[in-house]
Amino acid sequence: MLRGSCLCQGVAFEISGEVTGLLYCHCRMCRKAHGTAFRARGAVKAAELHWTRGEALVRYFESSPGTHRGFCSVCGSSLVSRFDDEPGVLGLALGALDDDPGARPACHVHVASKAPWHEITDRLPRHEDGLA
Repeated sequence: MLRGSCLCQGVAFEISGEVTGLLYCHCRMCRKAHGTAFRARGAVKAAELHWTRGEALVRYFESSPGTHRGFCSVCGSSLVSRFDDEPGVLGLALGALDDDPGARPACHVHVASKAPWHEITDRLPRHEDGLA
């Protein structure tokens, strides 16, 4: 069981399964949504994420057609993303985790639009756009 929460602790959740597909996304939307050079994200089965506190505080913003970014309406912490074309999967903002998911990001995506002031210094594979 993995636990996660927002900055103000108003929202909390548990994940009964594993986090998969961990990566770093450098697209402009992720940079804006997270206020940093990239977003560390993974995926979880929607049925395996259970809100334990504050689900009513979670608000969603449709950042692109069919993609809804969920965040705490009190502190603004990014939490999950919902996808209209894949309702059984949630994108998970890894920074919201309180526990170690046991896996590590495997690559960088959308590096063609990375922040010009940020240098990627690891040896992970880099994809100019999304994953092929």
